[in-house]
Amino acid sequence: MKIILIFGPQAVGKMTNGEKVGTAFNLPLLHNHVTLDAIWPYIGWNKDTFRLSDQIRMEIFEHISEDDSHPGIVFTFVWAFDMQEDWDYINTVKNIFNKDSHDIYFVELAADLDERIRRNTTEYRLKKKPSKRNVEFSHAELTSSAEKHRLNSHDNEIQEDKYLKLDVTSLSVKESSEKIIDWINNN
Repeated sequence: MKIILIFGPQAVGKMTNGEKVGTAFNLPLLHNHVTLDAIWPYIGWNKDTFRLSDQIRMEIFEHISEDDSHPGIVFTFVWAFDMQEDWDYINTVKNIFNKDSHDIYFVELAADLDERIRRNTTEYRLKKKPSKRNVEFSHAELTSSAEKHRLNSHDNEIQEDKYLKLDVTSLSVKESSEKIIDWINNN
């Protein structure tokens, strides 16, 4: 079973790369907005939105982990490296998939802020993520989180056997997803 965790700051290309990687390995994609966009229209953006989203995700992960016939999953998310609760969340996910038959891949994407701001309003992103259609709000969230949190790791901070960090600032989705797929195939 392949568990592919793709993380990085907002608008770095997690979902679009996740789609290509998922297709290559015949895995479903759970991008972070699947659960969030199912909840926020009903209760707004608050702590309960994120709590309920995490509950749904964990139930999905538990189900997949317990089904030996399941091929795995691609999951994308934002990881704030300066927040202990995000490290704890990742450890919880790792513990769910901590079986000899499970291969966990950590793929970190990075891109400069100007490129992420440009990508934040692409037609495809807005089509797939309803909450991003309020472009003014989305832009403010992207820039403020870049100021408040460290959304990419330091060198050697992530100590996982199967870990790739890829700067996608000047790469197309085709180029970056091919690099990820090749790396997974060789690990």
